[in-house]
Amino acid sequence: MSKISEITTTFFAYLKRPDLYPELRRKIWKNIFNRSSGLRGKEEAELWCKNLAVSEKDFIQNILKIDFVPFENIFGKEYNDALSAQEKAPIKMGGAGSLSVIYYINEYAKAQNSIETGVAYGWSSFAALASLVKRNGTLYSSDMPYILQNQSEDFVGCVIPQQYKRNWKLFRFADKESLPRIFEKQDSFDVVHYDSDKTYDGRMWAYRILWDKLKKGGVFMSDDVGDNAAFKDYCEQNNRKVHIIEFDGKYAGVIIKE
Repeated sequence: MSKISEITTTFFAYLKRPDLYPELRRKIWKNIFNRSSGLRGKEEAELWCKNLAVSEKDFIQNILKIDFVPFENIFGKEYNDALSAQEKAPIKMGGAGSLSVIYYINEYAKAQNSIETGVAYGWSSFAALASLVKRNGTLYSSDMPYILQNQSEDFVGCVIPQQYKRNWKLFRFADKESLPRIFEKQDSFDVVHYDSDKTYDGRMWAYRILWDKLKKGGVFMSDDVGDNAAFKDYCEQNNRKVHIIEFDGKYAGVIIKE
């Protein structure tokens, strides 16, 4: 598909979804006036992450003070079932991130209410819910529909074990529409996990709002923080004590709210 054809197809796909018109307006504005936002400060962010990064194991054992056992070893059957569910899905979405870190930050915070942005197959949701269900807690998820992929909505969260889904509330809009709806249901959270709009401006907008909703003692996590300087700038501007975790050649950032 050529670039022009892709843009045209995307535009008409949005026109069929009036509930997504606000996001369509933002995409048009971004593509005309702010195309470089996704990579702003990428080189300095990567160097910053590299200099601070530790392994999953080191972070979990030395910072969270929890004995490290890989997530897939704790939940072996559920993990293998999830792999099978992903393989059967006819569409391509994002893969698993640092499941162990997501699981253990919810354990550390003894999370009762957690929020995430970005779901796709639901790997991060699976990891968070594996902890939350122990306390009959709830995961609130914001996920922008995959507008060009037919049947995508049928497979969002497809790797989440069925028995966990009663503790899961999914909101299918862009973050700027989903988050206000979530906050009407739940106004404070023990864990925040950000993994949606990867642009600099999108991150900076969401980080500020989500941080304010995080309880003291809670944990804030953002994926792919080496993609641009948003997480670095946010932490430096607000004097946040940050932990950077390297996993599969990517970086996640974590802040514990003192």
